[in-house]
Amino acid sequence: MMRTTTGVAVTTALALGLTLTACGSGDGGGGGDGAAAADGDTIQIGFSQRRLAGSDWWATLLQGAEDKAKELGAEITVTDAGGDTVKQNSDVQTLLTQGMDVIIMNPHDPTGVSEAVNATVQDDVPLVVVNSNLSEELAANQFCYVAEDQTAVAESLGAAIAEEAKTKWGSEPITAVVVGGYSGETVTTLRGDGVVAGYESVEGAPPITYLPIRYGEWLPDKALNPVRDVATANPDLDVVFSLSDVMLPGIKQGLQDAGILDQVVIGTYDGQMSVVKEMIDNPVGPVQADASNEPYKMGATAVEKAVAAAKGETQDDVCPGSEFFIDTFIATPETAEQYYDPSRMY
Repeated sequence: MMRTTTGVAVTTALALGLTLTACGSGDGGGGGDGAAAADGDTIQIGFSQRRLAGSDWWATLLQGAEDKAKELGAEITVTDAGGDTVKQNSDVQTLLTQGMDVIIMNPHDPTGVSEAVNATVQDDVPLVVVNSNLSEELAANQFCYVAEDQTAVAESLGAAIAEEAKTKWGSEPITAVVVGGYSGETVTTLRGDGVVAGYESVEGAPPITYLPIRYGEWLPDKALNPVRDVATANPDLDVVFSLSDVMLPGIKQGLQDAGILDQVVIGTYDGQMSVVKEMIDNPVGPVQADASNEPYKMGATAVEKAVAAAKGETQDDVCPGSEFFIDTFIATPETAEQYYDPSRMY
């Protein structure tokens, strides 16, 4: 069965006939009363995605959510905001109008989606946030935030590159640049600060100077020009921290166009299996570390939390402290074979 929604770019309906029963009252963090998921009814999940086009990471996140919904007998309706916060606010309100029992949202802007968050509170519909976080004020209204521990993961990436820098350059000063998603975005800030802190945590790492951060909007084509420009202007560039594997092809092309790809060490973030395989096949290549981000697991976990919320399970039981961090790994050329799984994209 396919559900359609006006203004919705991607809509998926998954139903098996397995019923999930409401079981009492939720508490804290925007948990609803579970009444919508009545006995005999299929739980309706509205998934507001910040953007889908151009990113296999976001597609994998959605696939994990769809597969888990099918497994649990829930029905999921997906909207694509296309990178537009105004549209995401409207999308969530549309999903609520359609009678969703629970909302999952990957926010495009941590503060700009206040209308959407307030609408879920007004309708007493639980809100599960996935991948990108809400501002501290808005997060008080979430039932659960599902993501990796971005600071810790980024720190592991920074530390891995620091170890490589010690081997490659000894105590010689080096120059680096961080390539993030958007200016002012919390995800970019957490990851960017994390790689810097992780690098600094390694005793004996070469002194490092950071050029101003560049932004690639989490897409390869958007990352190309900023990286080409910074590489051309700084031919002595030594290290690039890519805060998403999705941007990596554009980053590498930009470095190649500037003629310095072979001299640069790249640390990247997401754990894309093709990147892990690259380190196996070319252990002396530019990519020397990749920190995983597990989008499939993240999407599936978000649906698990959403179904529990819709059934009226308590936040304390399902998502204590309103945050749930998934397990991740850090792959290097020495450990890549341990983590490589050709059956997965991430």
